[in-house]
Amino acid sequence: MEPLLLPFRWIYRALVWFANSPRTLITSYLLMIVVAGVIYGEVEQRSPADAVWWAVVTASTVGYGDISPTTWAGRTLAALLISTMVLLVIPLITAHFASRLIVDDNAFEHEEQEQLKADVRRMRALLEELAARQGIELPALPPSRDVSGPGSAGPPGERSGRAGRRRQHW
Repeated sequence: MEPLLLPFRWIYRALVWFANSPRTLITSYLLMIVVAGVIYGEVEQRSPADAVWWAVVTASTVGYGDISPTTWAGRTLAALLISTMVLLVIPLITAHFASRLIVDDNAFEHEEQEQLKADVRRMRALLEELAARQGIELPALPPSRDVSGPGSAGPPGERSGRAGRRRQHW
């Protein structure tokens, strides 16, 4: 079963890489417009300017209708261009830029989280020491469990993908 899933993992990794690179996204968009325009111009016997105009209008799904394919090859190209743009490229561009706009300025960075955890451990140790001096028995701690949320585990200095940078308040 593992060998069957391998191509899907490669595709997933490629999509993640593709989606996280704005330069790649914009380049691929422009490249698809140019390539589709060139192919359309050849298949439909159109001028380069008309062909690129058709590619932009088709990729954006506006479809003015001023230029439309008449051959089977042209219609197939239009279907591929529309499907690729609508289902992959435009959603990835939108999602990428939306994720950059939605940033939680109050989110703790990894270093801050680690400092808070260390402070809580020190307070617990001091509380246990104080309780022992006073002869008070503290309630047992709940069993520890691994936390797997964003920013909860990672090497120092590496930010999670979801937390924003905190603003410096002067």
